[in-house]
Amino acid sequence: MATVLSVSGSPSASSRTSRLLRHLDQRLAAQGHDVIPLDVRTIPAEVLLGADFRHPAIVEAAELFARADGVVVGTPVYKASYSGVLKALLDLLPQYALAGKTVLPLATGGSVAHVLAIDYALRPVLNSMGAAHIVQGWFTLDKDLAVQDDGYLAVAPAATEALGQVVDQFSAALGRTPLLAVAG
Repeated sequence: MATVLSVSGSPSASSRTSRLLRHLDQRLAAQGHDVIPLDVRTIPAEVLLGADFRHPAIVEAAELFARADGVVVGTPVYKASYSGVLKALLDLLPQYALAGKTVLPLATGGSVAHVLAIDYALRPVLNSMGAAHIVQGWFTLDKDLAVQDDGYLAVAPAATEALGQVVDQFSAALGRTPLLAVAG
């Protein structure tokens, strides 16, 4: 099937966003995709903030984006936008790092007041990076994600159903060749 890069833009090691992505990675892997997780928080802060394009961690991240057929981008929403660490990474990638890629944007947050962050903050950046197809994204409320004592992520039933649908649509879209890619 396809190679999927699953990017968590959360700065927190105990992030519900990262746990949600790893949970969804399992669904994609079960559908036959090769899933590669990338937690942006593992890239040294001085590299991101110092815009060190040549640092091995940035070079490796750029190579992961280049290898991927599809990219899942997950972020917590802070002040009506995606995270700063995600922004820092996206700024260091080549301008068209998403060219020819199918992209699934996901966000988590504490209030439905932030639901439009995907469409008004994240989607324009993904589009400017050349994404061939950005599928319908999904915003999950923090209250629908519970981390159990054993580290297992419990997702509320309604959120599980909705997330399953968007992940399945993304998976199906990975099997299609965009017309622009064929015409080129």
